[in-house]
Amino acid sequence: MIYFTAGESHGPELTGIIEGFPAGLRLSIDDLNQKLSDRQKGYGRGYRQKIEHDQVRISSGVRHGVTLGSPITLKIANIDHKHWGEIMDPLNPPDPEINLREVKYPRPGHADLVGGMKYGHRDLRNVLERSSARETAMRVAIGAVCAQLLSQLDIQLAGYVRQIGTIDADTDQLLMPEQIEQEIRQNDLRIVNQDKVEAIHEYIDQTKKAGNTLGGVIRVVAENVPAGLGSYTSWNEKLDAKIAAAVIGINAMKGVTFGDGFDLAAKPGSEVMDPIYWEADQGWFRSSNHLGGFEGGMTNGMPLVINVAMKPIPTLYKPLHSVSIDTKEENKASIERSDVTAIVPASLVIESVVAIELAKAVLDTFDSSNMERLKRQYRAYCDELKNY
Repeated sequence: MIYFTAGESHGPELTGIIEGFPAGLRLSIDDLNQKLSDRQKGYGRGYRQKIEHDQVRISSGVRHGVTLGSPITLKIANIDHKHWGEIMDPLNPPDPEINLREVKYPRPGHADLVGGMKYGHRDLRNVLERSSARETAMRVAIGAVCAQLLSQLDIQLAGYVRQIGTIDADTDQLLMPEQIEQEIRQNDLRIVNQDKVEAIHEYIDQTKKAGNTLGGVIRVVAENVPAGLGSYTSWNEKLDAKIAAAVIGINAMKGVTFGDGFDLAAKPGSEVMDPIYWEADQGWFRSSNHLGGFEGGMTNGMPLVINVAMKPIPTLYKPLHSVSIDTKEENKASIERSDVTAIVPASLVIESVVAIELAKAVLDTFDSSNMERLKRQYRAYCDELKNY
């Protein structure tokens, strides 16, 4: 399976194409749209989310709600495009009198300057429109399609916020996806520790007043993932490496770890490796999960635990120093509409790209032409592993 996304932040629409998806999966459009709605929620979001009401439209690869095996095309209209029609018209030149809202002062931390240098753009809006996190709406839609496939195989996953800025909002216990979903639905921060909600709300409000932004830490947990997805035979086939690359491909993500992550570096091997056991009723398992469900680039049958560090959003309402790309005059960076923190929806975006990579691994391992055939092969494989 491969996928592509296209579209600019204030362009007419976002488009996604999925190729290599099996025939025979009944899709829930309501579930796709619920995921898109969840992405637009969260304390600390900006005004853009009040404008957009994302809904996905499927224009190919699905008939009467069932996938056909042919490429699936997803589209999400940008409602805000009506305010940017001439500025972002794909074909027609603008009225010479119109304000094109050109961006000449690049924003530190964004793709603005480097993108302009690489592609030769003299209006940095050509860069920021595509490098905007608006693109992640389509990856959430594609991830929701993949999550529906995984659920047919009883693979469940959930993403949540572990930390916002300096405030730790996690629990000492590793929660599984069903438990995570129950907890994060109780607040607008996607955190599992309800006692921290009020303090984080105040923290975000104070940060907004200061014209600043916040990052944090996100965790995704996947359950019932069988051993053997990915491969040790070549570095580019290692599934943890593919997941890490997909996660870093999301705007503002600066670090990925698995299991206990960097804490493993300070411990002796006896406290890091996960002892192996076997029982007739469940087959092979580990008595701990410090390595986060991966060994040798392959899943080992334990829950996958992926931790991600997100930097603060670089668009500041008290902008940093910058320089005009035309006149080289010093001034403050350009200001675009932004959030105080986008870590809440980012937890769903990361969950989505993990779902995509897991679905790709499953479809690479088993016959991906037909859903029922895939499920039969998958069940037989899991039985084989249990009795190995």
